Amino acid sequence: MLAGEDGAPIERPALGGTMLYTSGTTGRPKGVRRRANGRASVLLAQATGYDGARHVHLCTGPLYHAAPLAFSLAAPAALGVPVVLMDGWDARRTLELVERHRVTHTHMVPTMFHRLLALPDEVRARHDLSSLEYVLHGAAPCPVEVKRRMIEWLGPIVHEYYAATEGAGTAVGAHEWLRKPGTVGRVQPPDHVLVLDDSGAPVPAGTVGTVYLKAPADRFEYHNAPDKTRGAYRGDYFTLGDVGYVDEDGYLFLTDRSAHLVVTGGVNVYPAEVEAVLLGHPAVGDAGVVGVPDDEWGEVVVAAVEVREGVGASEALAAELIAWCRDRIAHFKCPRRVVFVAALPRHDNGKLSKAHLRDLLRAGG
Repeated sequence: MLAGEDGAPIERPALGGTMLYTSGTTGRPKGVRRRANGRASVLLAQATGYDGARHVHLCTGPLYHAAPLAFSLAAPAALGVPVVLMDGWDARRTLELVERHRVTHTHMVPTMFHRLLALPDEVRARHDLSSLEYVLHGAAPCPVEVKRRMIEWLGPIVHEYYAATEGAGTAVGAHEWLRKPGTVGRVQPPDHVLVLDDSGAPVPAGTVGTVYLKAPADRFEYHNAPDKTRGAYRGDYFTLGDVGYVDEDGYLFLTDRSAHLVVTGGVNVYPAEVEAVLLGHPAVGDAGVVGVPDDEWGEVVVAAVEVREGVGASEALAAELIAWCRDRIAHFKCPRRVVFVAALPRHDNGKLSKAHLRDLLRAGG
């Protein structure tokens, strides 16, 4: 294709941009269209404190995700910072690479923290991590105790952000986080975040509601999805579907994800896709999938299944259903556990009550 193009200089060159894809509550990827802003990488790099002469970045995640692409490639590369790319993440390998390349910066998700902390003490002590200066994490809620242990191990170099492809939210450093464990950052300026009730009215400090972020000047739109674009906005604010509250001091805390989305290891899983696969098994009469909190993964996928008449529920069938899913969809989307129930909780209109099902499975039902 390029061979047929004219090699002469472009008459009026302009900075280009990218259209990254995210996922909506329907489970279908959405292209986030924003006006081209080729300087964004430079600004991000400067805010992170990169110095091309002495810093090295370790990219721990796949570049088809927005955060690794932005934080682990575009930003450091904008200032000439060398980037070490991992071919699949592994806890021991991470320590080896940090020591070998004298890595100073990296981006992770909470599951990686948990895996690193699970290594034997002698393995962690074997590697020199003194080069690390800045460890950034996001993409999923991080258990308070996991983050506290990471700070105790690495020092106050662990930084967190709450944001998305659609726009920026909040950020918090280690010292500030230790004063407010569990926060994802102070809201700056104070009107950057709104927490609204179901009617769209602002709620008082400390009251849980839907979290809305102030839209960037270059308001995004979902590619070829005007209804989804309109649904995300409320005036000059947009929501990712998260639920939380802002305390009296202006710090944002997230208490739950959107109604159906499961975030496991920093990756989005949409229950409808998993449920559809389960319903294709001849032994399954009905199925519902939710996320259950987990210290390692943030959440794990758990399926509640009604068996067809004449079929007996058993551990062997549960293992068969998990294998059935693993043969048909990505492994990270598959249930970690299958619970057999006599009847799934449903509303009068026939829709599955995810709230009741989630409560049941979280209680160990």
